[in-house]
Amino acid sequence: MNQGPDAAAEEPGEDTVRELAGLARDWAAAIVANDPARIADFMADDWVIVSASGIDPKERFLSLVESGELTHSAMDLRTRPRVRVYGDTAVVTGRVTNTAHYRGERYDADEWTTDVFVKRDGHWRCVLSHITSAAPDITSAAPE
Repeated sequence: MNQGPDAAAEEPGEDTVRELAGLARDWAAAIVANDPARIADFMADDWVIVSASGIDPKERFLSLVESGELTHSAMDLRTRPRVRVYGDTAVVTGRVTNTAHYRGERYDADEWTTDVFVKRDGHWRCVLSHITSAAPDITSAAPE
C-alpha cells in the first residue's frame, strides 16, 4: 500500500467507522467525567491539542484537569463524524458543542474538531486534536 503523501484514504468499513465514532463518544464522556486517568487512556504519550491559544501537550491538559482548573460539564457531538483511514492512521472530524469552566470562568463552545488517531499495539490512540470555532450562522454537517 502506498503510504506516501499522495496515498488515498481507504474507504473505512462500517465497523471501523463505528469503532472510531464510539471511541470519540467515549473520550468525550471521559472528559465530562473530569477524570484525568480515563482521559489519558485515549491519548498517545506525544498527544497535543492545537487551538487558538497555540499547542498544548498532554501533560499540561491533564494537569489542568487534575487540578480542577479545567472542567467540562457537557460535550456533545453535533454531526456524524467524518472518518478517513490511511493505513494505521485515522482522521476523525466532527462538530462538537461543549461547556467548560477554566479557572472559574464558564465557556460555551461550538467547535469543529479533528482528531488524528494512530493504531499502536492493536489500540487506537489520539496523537493530535485540533479545534476551530464554528461560524455561528453555519449549520453544515461534516462532508462525507
